[in-house]
Amino acid sequence: MALAYPVDNRDWNYSEICILWLHTFPNSQEACTRRVYVAMTESLDSAVAALLRKYALQNALEYDGKGQVGSVMGRVMGENPDLRQMGKQLTPHIQIAVDEANALANSEGLDAIRGILEAESPDVLVKKVKQRREGLPPLPNATDGAVVLRFAPNPNGPLSFGHARGVVINAELAKAHGGEVILRFDDTDAKIKRPMLEAYKSIEEDYQWLAGRPADRIIIASDRMPVYLEHAKQMLKKNFGYVCSCTPEDFREHRQAQTECTCRARDSEENLRLWELMNAGEISPGQAVVRVKTDMELANPALRDWPALRIQHEDHPRVGDSYKVWPLLDFQSAVEDHLQGVTHIVRGKDLMDSTRKQVLLYEHFGWEYPETLYWGRVKVHEFGGFSTSAMKEDIAAGKYQGWDDPRLPTIAALRRRGYDADAMRKFWVELGLNQKDISVPMSLLNSINAKTIDATTPRLTFVAGGQRLTIDCNTSLSGEALPTVANPPTHPEYPELGVRNWPLCEGGMLEVLVVAENLAEARARGDVRLKDFVDLDLSSEVARIRAVARVDSTPIIHWLPVDYSKPATLLMADQEELVEVAGFVEINDHTIGEVVQLERVGFARIESIDDDGIFRLIHLHG
Repeated sequence: MALAYPVDNRDWNYSEICILWLHTFPNSQEACTRRVYVAMTESLDSAVAALLRKYALQNALEYDGKGQVGSVMGRVMGENPDLRQMGKQLTPHIQIAVDEANALANSEGLDAIRGILEAESPDVLVKKVKQRREGLPPLPNATDGAVVLRFAPNPNGPLSFGHARGVVINAELAKAHGGEVILRFDDTDAKIKRPMLEAYKSIEEDYQWLAGRPADRIIIASDRMPVYLEHAKQMLKKNFGYVCSCTPEDFREHRQAQTECTCRARDSEENLRLWELMNAGEISPGQAVVRVKTDMELANPALRDWPALRIQHEDHPRVGDSYKVWPLLDFQSAVEDHLQGVTHIVRGKDLMDSTRKQVLLYEHFGWEYPETLYWGRVKVHEFGGFSTSAMKEDIAAGKYQGWDDPRLPTIAALRRRGYDADAMRKFWVELGLNQKDISVPMSLLNSINAKTIDATTPRLTFVAGGQRLTIDCNTSLSGEALPTVANPPTHPEYPELGVRNWPLCEGGMLEVLVVAENLAEARARGDVRLKDFVDLDLSSEVARIRAVARVDSTPIIHWLPVDYSKPATLLMADQEELVEVAGFVEINDHTIGEVVQLERVGFARIESIDDDGIFRLIHLHG
């Protein structure tokens, strides 16, 4: 039968292929497939046709003659990203290639497919194991030894858990490239995000703790005001900036209508005259701003003649009332990045508009904008509702005890609880620079922290409450010799670290401390085992030693000899409240600041030791 349509010298679309199929070979799908495949591949580049065939055959082999177009498409695009823009056009070609491969697998068998691939594309028969990247990806267009990054917090409060990402990522990238990180305090807003004087020092200390080394340079923006004001003046002189006296409402209408306001037509001389009045305090806040000239027809309204400086008469905690005009962050940051030779900026994707604004400013000045990378938002379940301003208000109202209240997500609070800086670095490096917004629980950080500190963290016994239990040590019901000392291990998984020695009385009565709830459950059962010591018979008020070696599944509880214990408190925190648990801890020689693992409780940090010998610990995590 003759073909209903010619197959030479033309491009075939999928609809035409279907018509050709139905009219020419109504009873022969296999024959039609071969002819159509030939017709279609003749219009393809030979290398592309070979690529489709290779992955169609591979897919049919892997899935027993049931290859799928989507899977083949993904592999084709993975090998040749340039084809992604041709996905729609390639789909019918891939469909035919997949049908051909599946038909061959079903008629000739998988060995036939394997034989073709061995001859034509043996590489796809080798199982490729995807290597997991360790650490952060290298910076694009980076010259080792010349990389300059910056971490630029607003010192309106101490660093929070979210800030830690900026510290870690910038510090690790600088380390990888032999570069440096500038710690820059962006403190030019004395009204909305008013700086806290004590935050400058705490941020510097937290940075060093998180990064593992001090910042290479420290810059305080409020100290550099003359520099920013001079650049603003140059902008007005060169006429790519202007003083705008429109009300915010009026300018919003211009922005939406994509029309220029009348202020934009002022010449540089008039702009400089108004500039001097602004700096002299003769124009009130809100009456004028300095704008960067862009294009009022830009697609993104946020970029249209964006504001660079505004009038602000509030006194500044560091420089008082020395200045009446202050730069907005996009202007100040852009100028400082250029002057400090920043080569790469790593920031949240919510600041993409800031990048676009600053690029337009750089074009005016004739500067080269740094390479910019973005990360997505990371929300930690337990800390979803905190902000610096809200925390400041709650502390002032007495809801929290201070910035290091263990319920807060500040670095000060996390350090107080005993988190390890290396674990914090591992946490953020593992999350990396992905632009996808993600939500993670604190248990992820806790898991990394536990793995990091477990091997070097000594065990310690803490008994909450501390109910006394008297044990008759004269005899053992099993006839075994009674121990005169208990030797719980310093670390159960590292016997080489030795044991702790708890001296016990020889004969007579032994008093121990146990958790009241544990003892109540044990008495109801009639027996219990003291961890790493003996089994007890609790059928009478005074316990008797049933056996030294554990012989059955008797429940185990932790305990302390009264004579080898001292009073202690454990501060436990959740988002709602702080609870101080009183109890007893074994006598030890650990020091303030040391992290220990309280058996059956979790990790804790020794916060203080009172003059009366009371140990005060704060809970880290389980």
